Amino acid sequence: MTILVSAVVSLTLTPMLCAKLLRGRSDPKERRRPGISEQMFQRVVAFYGRTLDWVLDHQTPTLCVAVGTVALTLVLYIAVPKGFFPVEDTGVIQGISEAPGGISFAAMAEKQQALAKVILRDPAVESMSSFIGVDGTNTTLNSGRMLINLKPLAERKLGATEVMRRLQDELHAVQGITLYLQPVQDLTIEDRVSRTQYQYTLEDPDANELATWAARLTSRLKELPELSDVANDQQTQGLRTSLVVDRATASRLGITPQAIDDALYDAFGQRQVSTLFTQINQYHVVLEAAPEFQSAPARLQDIYVRGSSGPVPLSAFTHVETGAAPLAVSHQGQFPVATLSFNVAPGASLGDATAAVERAQRELSMPPTILATFQGTAQAFHASLSNEPLLILAALVVVYIVLGVLYESYIHP
Repeated sequence: MTILVSAVVSLTLTPMLCAKLLRGRSDPKERRRPGISEQMFQRVVAFYGRTLDWVLDHQTPTLCVAVGTVALTLVLYIAVPKGFFPVEDTGVIQGISEAPGGISFAAMAEKQQALAKVILRDPAVESMSSFIGVDGTNTTLNSGRMLINLKPLAERKLGATEVMRRLQDELHAVQGITLYLQPVQDLTIEDRVSRTQYQYTLEDPDANELATWAARLTSRLKELPELSDVANDQQTQGLRTSLVVDRATASRLGITPQAIDDALYDAFGQRQVSTLFTQINQYHVVLEAAPEFQSAPARLQDIYVRGSSGPVPLSAFTHVETGAAPLAVSHQGQFPVATLSFNVAPGASLGDATAAVERAQRELSMPPTILATFQGTAQAFHASLSNEPLLILAALVVVYIVLGVLYESYIHP
């Protein structure tokens, strides 16, 4: 854009200004003594002329310096740490908490409050908001969200990143729950919510194979010094309770599968059975078992099902089997996906971190059915890094062309 604007100005405005402003030497105004600014300009022109003459008289050393400059540019391109968007200090830190998959709502609330107490004790924290429960953002019960507002920078004296690291050291004392922190950014290109800042996804048609290799890669990434706060969004350790029905006994008691479904839904499904209407509002009447009957799978024996001869306890024709099950299976397109997220360790760059992730993935020799890619900011950084040599070459060519136009020669540049 700069070159295009310069070309338009040179071909249109500059000739008109020359016709208007340039005068012949016979103009009386030119006979007056040059002012201070004119004298300074003449000195600059004279100095430029002397240096230009010296350069043209020493062409071989000049060419050597030019070649050395290009070589140094390539060396710096390889050696200098590379990043993308610098981390902003917006005064807000986002936290995602994660507890074991089988935790109850009451226990999760207690753990979340313990995290909140530790955070509010920090002198740099102004206020915070916290919530748990399943909704459009929180897809599982064992995770929660926190939004931490920091005091103005003049009061806290520390950047958001330093405050975040101090909080993480203190939060390790809270057992049974982990809080992942990342600074909120005004400029971001992330398209999904992750526990930490940068994302790396594994995609595989086989969910079981994906879970195995995602866990192995997560363990490997936690060992890398370039990364910190490595997390995996897979929730494979949830608790599952299966109610196995003895169909022969149930049939003998006159109990149908539909009757069992209705009894369980009445007790635990929050069935809406009526609506109360008033002059200004309406209230839904929801049927469910009392809280003491929802505390453990063993209390299922207290649930009764209507049979042909009257109510029959579930324990008379069923038994309970427990096991592990995924709380959620994320998808990217058509296939299951696992998102591994990480922060960059202190003293490391994003370029070092992404290179370390790719190296670790290659060392594990994953099956060819697994597709591994960066996402969000890490993906954009990776794409820009692959184009950077072309950008450097284009810059050198453009500078050469501009100097060639300036000197009206393709040799002098």
